[in-house]
Amino acid sequence: MTVGLFIPCYIDQFYPNAAIATLNLLSKLGITVKYPVNQTCCGQPMANSGFEHLTKGCNELFVDNFAEFDYIVSPSGSCVLHIKDHLHSEGHEGKAKSIRKKIYELTEFLTDIVKVEKLEARFPHKVGVHQSCHGQRGLMMSQMTELVAPFYSKPLQLLNMVQDLELINLNRPDECCGFGGTFCVAEEAVSAKMGKDRVADHLNNGAEYITAADMSCLMHMEGILRRQESGVKVIHIAEILNSEG
Repeated sequence: MTVGLFIPCYIDQFYPNAAIATLNLLSKLGITVKYPVNQTCCGQPMANSGFEHLTKGCNELFVDNFAEFDYIVSPSGSCVLHIKDHLHSEGHEGKAKSIRKKIYELTEFLTDIVKVEKLEARFPHKVGVHQSCHGQRGLMMSQMTELVAPFYSKPLQLLNMVQDLELINLNRPDECCGFGGTFCVAEEAVSAKMGKDRVADHLNNGAEYITAADMSCLMHMEGILRRQESGVKVIHIAEILNSEG
């Protein structure tokens, strides 16, 4: 199995440790990982802003970089969902369709494809888990609380394998953080209030760290935590799953 590692632009620029942890974690599990050095933005910001017709270059580059791999894995649920739903290529539509079927967010890849049952990881802290909207409602990484259906959570399934980690209970476990990509720019006040509410739920329940499978949501909440001069930190789930304590 050869995996192409897709690292979204904002992780590459601002949170490289999440990318490094993803690579190291996959390698520890015996997976051959390659990183196409010419990759860049997947085009999601443009598409979300109503300019999908301008994403042709991003689409073609993505197909060129990732068509050859057995699987494509990324530490970003929102970017993965964008590729799954929107990647197309005028000249190579067959390759684009194939990519849409074999791209996975990291935790769903570990649970659904690798079927991880044990991790050698230790993280002795109280952790609150934020389930991003794209991951939950798009990739179906966890059950939605408004549905009368059995509970499941792929991120929690993996975090429960980490030694000494204490998961805290949230009052509203699948509430949106308010980031929403360009939404946080167009609706700044609403976005900020939603983020403050999301952060408060974690703080009120004793979190030392907030984790998620979407670094974009964590980036939004990190800004709020810093403005509040809070000691609570954000950390991508890959960093916890790869941690040795």
